[in-house]
Amino acid sequence: MMRRLANALCLAMLIGLSPWTMADEPSVLLVANPGVETHHLTRDTTRALFAMRQRTWPDGQAARIFVLPNRHPVHARFVKQRLSVYPHQLQLAWDRVVFSGTGQAPNRVLTQAEMLEQIASTPGALGYLEREYVDDRVQVITME
Repeated sequence: MMRRLANALCLAMLIGLSPWTMADEPSVLLVANPGVETHHLTRDTTRALFAMRQRTWPDGQAARIFVLPNRHPVHARFVKQRLSVYPHQLQLAWDRVVFSGTGQAPNRVLTQAEMLEQIASTPGALGYLEREYVDDRVQVITME
């Protein structure tokens, strides 16, 4: 039994699979328009941008936020994993700024392909995509 486990671990290490690195890698990436000068965001700043409480990037450029529908599985995964909130909590934040007249809701797109197109073509755009949708038309923003 122990020998089989040791062989499996050795094989995984040989082909480059590490259970520690695979678990640490986010399944949904934060992406921005390539013209955005900011390359790193904290979780708090990211949360403030997506909650529509912060309207500009740290360098002062206007931020344009794009999201998938609340029930989309990628939206739920992004919000839970990267923002540490639930989709309904984020929706409440959007409703609050809209109904109070202090802001607006983010721009909604229906698919990840549409998300990619909008972020690539909108100055100051910020959104999220699964890794397989990311290409050189957008930049990945790392979170600290």
